[in-house]
Amino acid sequence: MKRLLILIGVAALAWHGWPVSAPALQNPPPMTDLLPADPRAAPIQRNMAHGPRFSVNGLEAHALTQYAVSGRVLSSARYRLGRAAGLAPFDFALGWGRMTEAAVIDRLDIHQGGRWYFWRYRGEPPLPLREIETSSANVHLIPADAAVARALRRTQAGQMVALRGYLVELRAADGWQWRSSVSREDTGNGSCELMYVQAVSRP
Repeated sequence: MKRLLILIGVAALAWHGWPVSAPALQNPPPMTDLLPADPRAAPIQRNMAHGPRFSVNGLEAHALTQYAVSGRVLSSARYRLGRAAGLAPFDFALGWGRMTEAAVIDRLDIHQGGRWYFWRYRGEPPLPLREIETSSANVHLIPADAAVARALRRTQAGQMVALRGYLVELRAADGWQWRSSVSREDTGNGSCELMYVQAVSRP
């Protein structure tokens, strides 16, 4: 029994408390000059015709937009296996505007899986469905450094958070690619944001 308890404790440590490192970077982009977004409003996005290019774990990264989002963490997930997990180990389902309000969130069943964010409700929806869709998003998070990685790991569902950085596209030599959505209006496949996070704070 004692051995079993030790194994359970080691597994719990590996799952919840094991340190997470940031992916290896070359030629990282300059710090975004955007101010933190207002959690009561939509994220701030500044499109760039020729965004900086850099390397993440040996993959080509292209910054598509500067991006700042503030809101409530509706759910969070950590991934450990596979190429994508080595690049973006965290996903946050984020809500802004009225999707930060407890009266709204308490009426939604929210969960994540397979790098998707899901929500459902019973009875009448707490907000118009289109508002839920355009006031929340699943964001794949690439930490810029170890400090950002620690801050993301410590952020829990229910907390308010402000993130700043870039929405990016990643490409590998073998043809694999991962591209961020650059719209808050889309849904379904390809609608998640892939964010290179340079700053984490509490609004």
